[in-house]
Amino acid sequence: MDMSEQRTAPRNIGLDLLKWLAIIAMVADHLRFIWPAEHWLFVVGRLAFPWFCLAIAANLARSTPGHAYTAANARYVQGLVVFALLSEWPYRWLNGPSPTLNVMPTLALGLLVAWGLHHRTRSSGLVALATVAAAALLSEWLMYGLPGVLLPGAFLLAMRYRSLTWLLPAVLALAANLTNLWLREHPLQLIALMALGTAFVSAPLGLALLRLEVRQHLWRVGRWGYWFYPLHLALIKVASGIGYT
Repeated sequence: MDMSEQRTAPRNIGLDLLKWLAIIAMVADHLRFIWPAEHWLFVVGRLAFPWFCLAIAANLARSTPGHAYTAANARYVQGLVVFALLSEWPYRWLNGPSPTLNVMPTLALGLLVAWGLHHRTRSSGLVALATVAAAALLSEWLMYGLPGVLLPGAFLLAMRYRSLTWLLPAVLALAANLTNLWLREHPLQLIALMALGTAFVSAPLGLALLRLEVRQHLWRVGRWGYWFYPLHLALIKVASGIGYT
């Protein structure tokens, strides 16, 4: 079959539900810039990144293995790379002291690793290995570090091999959150324990959501989701300034 004839599995409404919940968790996390005393928002926010990684894995799993170099795959990578660049200014405006880049570079690198694992061709495998090596070198500048880059691939393996169930992505989600300096330095504080526990259970909870037979129609999370990330960062920055003047 020609690569232009790549088949995709029917759309899973559970995937759209997962994306919506990930967006809600992300917005909740960033609302801390408006209400810094509401620590529970940080706990809820620990669901967002693992669920975006799971959404990447689920999107890849819908495509035919072995057909790596397609227009759809190129658009997927291109979208993440372009919005990694576009999102850096609003991210820096909102969270200037952050030692890391915005989350999009981590997701883009994670996509390449999962892409190699899914298609299992020699060239895609080499791309995945090179990506892991680059992520290891750049880990301190990547939000969620090397564990975050590996997380979409771990979810892909958990979806493919049920014997792994949720343990591998759960451990990586926990490790990704431990790249946060405050969580590393205060792991026994109640909020830290709640946050790390939420990160750990995000994997089995996300996989369960993905397998739900959702009958209710949901508004599809399409390419507008890329624009939502930098725009909501800028809006929260504006709102936080209004709130404190």
